[in-house]
Order: sequence, then C-alpha cells, then structure tokens
Amino acid sequence: MRYSVPAMRIIAISLALAIAACSQPVPEARAQQAHTGERADFVLVDKSERKLWLYQDGKVIRSYSGLQYGDAPVGHKRFEGDERTPEGRYTISYGNEQSSYYLSLYIDYPNAQDRAYARARGRSPGGLIFIHGQPNGMPFDARVPGDWTDGCIAMSNAEIAELWSLVPDGTPIEIRA
Repeated sequence: MRYSVPAMRIIAISLALAIAACSQPVPEARAQQAHTGERADFVLVDKSERKLWLYQDGKVIRSYSGLQYGDAPVGHKRFEGDERTPEGRYTISYGNEQSSYYLSLYIDYPNAQDRAYARARGRSPGGLIFIHGQPNGMPFDARVPGDWTDGCIAMSNAEIAELWSLVPDGTPIEIRA
C-alpha cells in the first residue's frame, strides 16, 4: 500500500502527538499549600449544599463548593453499588497518592452501625469511600460534569491538592444530608 507524501506527514504527526501525550508526567499540585501552623482538626461536608469546610480549633480555615457525589446523591449509603455517599461521622484514615484519581483521602466507611445494617439485610455495605480529585489522564483543570462517582466525594484537582496539605491522617469528618 502506498501513501502520498501529505498523508505520510499526517500519519507521522499524529503518531508523534500520540506518543507525546502518553509520556506526559502527572502534573504537580497547583494549589495553595497550608500556611505554617495550619492543620484541619475537623472536616464538615453538607451534601445538600455541596460544600466542605475545614476547621481548626473551631474556626473555618477553608471552604469548598461544587462537590460531586455518586450517581444517586440523595440519602445515606447503605449497600455496595448503591452509588450513594455516606452520611454520618467517620475518620479520614490515610491519603493515597497512587489512586486512579488525582490524590485521594480515605474515609473509614463503613462503621460498625453501617456493617450491622447491611448484614441484617444479607448485603454488603460497600466501602472504599474517598474524597478525591478528577480521574487521572484528564487535563489538570478539567472536571467530569455532574455526579459521577460510585459514592465518593469529588472536587477539582487544585482543591484536593490543597485539602491534602491541610488534612492529616486521623481527622474526623462529618457528612450531613
């Protein structure tokens, strides 16, 4: 099969662009980092307002809006696969830099009450609930539209980078309806 010179150039340019796109490094966090002495000691999420507040010593030190949830955002998570975001008091146990999303903070759902509720109905409560950024591979400043997680709380990559710098492991979180 023979190609014309212009067709060969288009193929070569397309191939070069594809290789360059696959070899781009993960972007550095581009958000304001914690100031000296700033550390959240409590996180509050209001699902209906789609807002998250960070507290230190009873005072708000940051707030974020436009949170994204699972495909079924209303109501408390009860079972694996219901695509709801939990409601209640939990703990942010650890951060994961190697997540499928840009940074993630693990919320220790399910608690004993969640497990008992699901077990009494012969179901799994699910798990692996995080606050995280957008899917890896997207442009840093892009966002998936609407509610799209499987029950996690998603925010922009810049916001999760800032949250990452302010929220230590073991921080309590309350998620309200």
